[in-house]
Amino acid sequence: MFPIVRVALQFWAEVITLPLWLLKLAGIWDRFYSFLFPYVMNCLSKEYNVKLDKTKRNLFLNLQDLAGLNGRLTVLEIGCGTGTNFQFYPQNSRVICVEPNPHFDKFMQDNIIKWPNLQLEKVGTPVEDLHGVADESVDVVVCTLVLCCVQDVPKVLKEVLRVLKPGGNFYFVEHVGADPSTWTCFFQHIFNPLWWYIGDGCFLIRDTWKYLENGGFSDLKLKHVHIPLTMPLLHPHIVGFATK
Repeated sequence: MFPIVRVALQFWAEVITLPLWLLKLAGIWDRFYSFLFPYVMNCLSKEYNVKLDKTKRNLFLNLQDLAGLNGRLTVLEIGCGTGTNFQFYPQNSRVICVEPNPHFDKFMQDNIIKWPNLQLEKVGTPVEDLHGVADESVDVVVCTLVLCCVQDVPKVLKEVLRVLKPGGNFYFVEHVGADPSTWTCFFQHIFNPLWWYIGDGCFLIRDTWKYLENGGFSDLKLKHVHIPLTMPLLHPHIVGFATK
């Protein structure tokens, strides 16, 4: 019975989002929400940063060990957003910031001021095509809350492998689809159509770990964690790193 109920509720969720689909088709929604989304993320990131602070600190603990012979770390962050990860990077790191949405700049600037010892370089290319970054040129790639909304996850991971130096690490923190046997998964499927619009293309139900397991990395350290955020649909997360 529950699969039938879920399909029926998903259908009505699709119907509710029909006006948003029409706005997107007309090109109005993307222009409007690309401006609004950074404000939404800036508000949501306050709780998120508190709840994940310890998790991120443990994850990024060994970043300096991956620095080049000159002792300077080169980090490529995919989807810098407001720049909340800058605090975890070693001083004097070179940070190549890939952020296609220029409306994040206002909020990112606050974190640039807080961490002046980072050498920041902005790249506005789509995350699926990092043509502005040379092959095997970075020590570390960082991606937090981005793989949930990219159009082509395998293509992004292919680019990550291309730009990473041999032995370099890809660090990730991503919310994912819940266990299929849970109510969280049930409601994720129902709300996913609406969430895709308000989350700027984000999928609540994406099983991102499967892409990482088949991404071609030499080693993968991944664990599923529960993050007690206000919104239960975002509780399931994966955290870890993959080595080229």
